Amino acid sequence: MCLPRFDSPAAFAALLGTREHGHWTIAPPEDGPAVVSVERAYEGDSFLLRTRWTLEDGGVVDVVDCMPMGDRRADLVRRVVGVSGDVELRQELVIRFGYGSVVPWVRRVGGKGDAAKGLLASAGPDAVLLRTTGKLPKAKGRTHVGKVKVSAGQVVDTVLTWYPSHREPPAAMSVSDRLEATRRWWHEWAARGDGPAAEGPYAAAVVRSLLVLRALTHEDTGGIVAAATTSLPEMPGGTRNWDYRFCWLRDAALTLEALLEHGYTEEAREWRGWLLRAIAGDPEDVQIMYAVDGARDLPERELDHLPGFGGAKPVRIGNGAVEQYQADVLGEVMVALDAARRAGLAEDEFSWPMQRALLDFVVSHSDRKDSGIWEMRGPEQFYVHSRVMVWAALDRGVRAVRERGLDGPAEQWEVLRDQVRDEVLEHGVDTGTPDRPGRGCFVQHYGTREVDASLLQLPQVGFVEPDHPAMLATVAAIESDLLPDGLVLRYRTEASSDGLPPGEHPFLACSFWLVEQYARSGRAEAGHALMRRLLELRNDVGLLSEEYDVHGGHQLGNTPQALSHLALVRAADALAAADQRAGRPDGQELER
Repeated sequence: MCLPRFDSPAAFAALLGTREHGHWTIAPPEDGPAVVSVERAYEGDSFLLRTRWTLEDGGVVDVVDCMPMGDRRADLVRRVVGVSGDVELRQELVIRFGYGSVVPWVRRVGGKGDAAKGLLASAGPDAVLLRTTGKLPKAKGRTHVGKVKVSAGQVVDTVLTWYPSHREPPAAMSVSDRLEATRRWWHEWAARGDGPAAEGPYAAAVVRSLLVLRALTHEDTGGIVAAATTSLPEMPGGTRNWDYRFCWLRDAALTLEALLEHGYTEEAREWRGWLLRAIAGDPEDVQIMYAVDGARDLPERELDHLPGFGGAKPVRIGNGAVEQYQADVLGEVMVALDAARRAGLAEDEFSWPMQRALLDFVVSHSDRKDSGIWEMRGPEQFYVHSRVMVWAALDRGVRAVRERGLDGPAEQWEVLRDQVRDEVLEHGVDTGTPDRPGRGCFVQHYGTREVDASLLQLPQVGFVEPDHPAMLATVAAIESDLLPDGLVLRYRTEASSDGLPPGEHPFLACSFWLVEQYARSGRAEAGHALMRRLLELRNDVGLLSEEYDVHGGHQLGNTPQALSHLALVRAADALAAADQRAGRPDGQELER
């Protein structure tokens, strides 16, 4: 629970440590009636999370969690609703600012009838005020504990509100009004969407994924974060633990494409405004990622006081990849902004000049090696995916001039674009040697025979058709090398120079990319089969993290992951289009 925004220090950090590092539990006590079942679900197309506890004695109680929208506040609402019987829940509150390292001063404030009455915890710049219609929890050492009792039809509301400690606390809210307004906001937003997969077997999964992408968008700034968490490990007990609570230009651009495909042009306008503010200045200073508000200083450091999720250390905040050069990023940005133009978003006086400046950067760095889409911490290479995205950036610049009448040196961009294409086809394909036959596939980087799942994106940006011979050979190589358990690995870590210990699990976005490739190259049946398997990997409320442990049967990495959800949307759209072409508007014939 990072307050007041995605990349703020956590106040509840038990996920990466112990309960002493901060948590807020409302649940049946261990010495009470046994729990028969626990069920969670979002209320319709919203992010009001309802957890239902069913007890052995017949008691049933709901806990509804919600972060209200539209009021520029940082509140967490927890509403306890009695469904049947008489139920007593235990409440335990441990607030620890600074990722579990700062014990606040906690005291009761206000008197009877005082709107600011509650439990106030403050330390340094942070303060949180706990208000409730029930009884406030009481101190027990460094923990605050209490009981919440409800009978059928009774409601107890508790609200935790963050605010700067040097200011007065915000006014108490009308919980019912805020819950209803937030529920309505999400439902209305979801109802605005359309697109290829708006109906059919995957419609519900698509809507939930679009909702996730919107929820990962900061309400004030329009910045889109890659995930809501830090340091959830890619390998149990391993060191591949990163902070994803920042705005990667790549991930945000790909998110934007998915939203645009489903009619969300206003989000495109908001993100373009964020982009203009974030990268303003000298194009030579452009970064691959920024803070939610566009800040550039994101130093990576380790939190030694936290033992990590399941013992996976180090726990990191910030991200050292901010220092890398990743040549693909501006390609994704230019592709997304081209999609925005095609969706009807007009250029303003700043947006096209900004894109021209980005293209100047692409031109001046067009012969430079990079760290690639996977942020390799080894030697820079000419990664084929990166080279193709250089091509894509130049191609979209040419299109803007030729098709939209915008100003720019289209001939210069065109010549360089074609040179990059020829170069990729010459050096980025495994053509073999006199001593060794080649596989005819695209490769991870120049000078290697290894393949990389990012190559599945080449048809997505129009570099080749999905059924191009080199692309079909690439799919065959990926199926041979990167599909050990039927899901796609990013690359073979044991054969890479990523600068980290080998070993990784399948990357969910890559598997959705393969679904899209199947759908677009005449293998819709295989695409549907893989899609159905992937959807079964979602958690109980439809969320996806970064990777999946096939043998352990659980998700891994930061969550919810924008890249996984946007790739799901793309895959569903591609299958819907394939079914439409084949006269199967809903895919049911394939399922039978």
